[in-house]
Amino acid sequence: MGYALFDIGGTKTRVAISEDLKTFTKIKKFNTPKDFKAGIEAIVQAVRELHPTPLSGACGGIRGVLDDQKKGIVHDSVLTKWIDEPIADLLKKELKTEVILENDAALAGLGEAHFGAGKGIDIIAYHTVSTGVGGVKIEYGAIDDSSSGFEPGKQVLDIDQTILGEEMEPTLENLVSGSSLEKRMGVKPYEIDQADAVWDQLAYFLAHGLRNTILYWSPDAIVLGGSMIVGDPRILLEDIIRHTNEALGDSIECPLIVDAKLADEGGLYGAMALQGSRV
Repeated sequence: MGYALFDIGGTKTRVAISEDLKTFTKIKKFNTPKDFKAGIEAIVQAVRELHPTPLSGACGGIRGVLDDQKKGIVHDSVLTKWIDEPIADLLKKELKTEVILENDAALAGLGEAHFGAGKGIDIIAYHTVSTGVGGVKIEYGAIDDSSSGFEPGKQVLDIDQTILGEEMEPTLENLVSGSSLEKRMGVKPYEIDQADAVWDQLAYFLAHGLRNTILYWSPDAIVLGGSMIVGDPRILLEDIIRHTNEALGDSIECPLIVDAKLADEGGLYGAMALQGSRV
């Protein structure tokens, strides 16, 4: 018997199997299908290839806002054809086991809390900056309670819309995410030289979002992940720390800010941790 782990992102989906909820097998990675049914079929096929025998359970994350019962998503700007679909129920039917569904950023944060950069830290704020911007508050190794999840990327920063203009929502996500940077610059983020001043500008924008995180959540540490943070080129950590200290001023001491350690496997580690807490 084993446990299926999955992470459905806006660009890639990852699937793995854990036998002991401490480690997992070789990861199967593929482009996330835009079509819901094609996506479910791809996940099921990957699980069966990795583990052809019956499962003891399945747990994973998906980007977007989950519904009240955590069976699917009710909003997302990328996986639009997955909205209002019975994701957990269909996976349960196809995999013939109970399925736990959670937000992908929340699981990545949980993974860092148990296995990565946040291990041993009581209160963690995790932010991922990649295709979009997500995050979660982790308290004592568990995802903090909330009424509708966490969406730090949706906070409004460009209030007078002088940076993004009137056609884009003036949010942190639209200021620093990879997809929004591509729209503004006309090239992929990885095509922009590390020496380009835009990377320091992104650190400045992100720092003001982190200022709000620090003031609202009062974390012991902030863990930052996602391709815009741990990729190459990237928003440099030293620039983020410098700008965050400047943004906070004398209002409150800046907590520890560190890079995530689990790279693009954080969501799988988080799924393993969450599944382990339910066994």
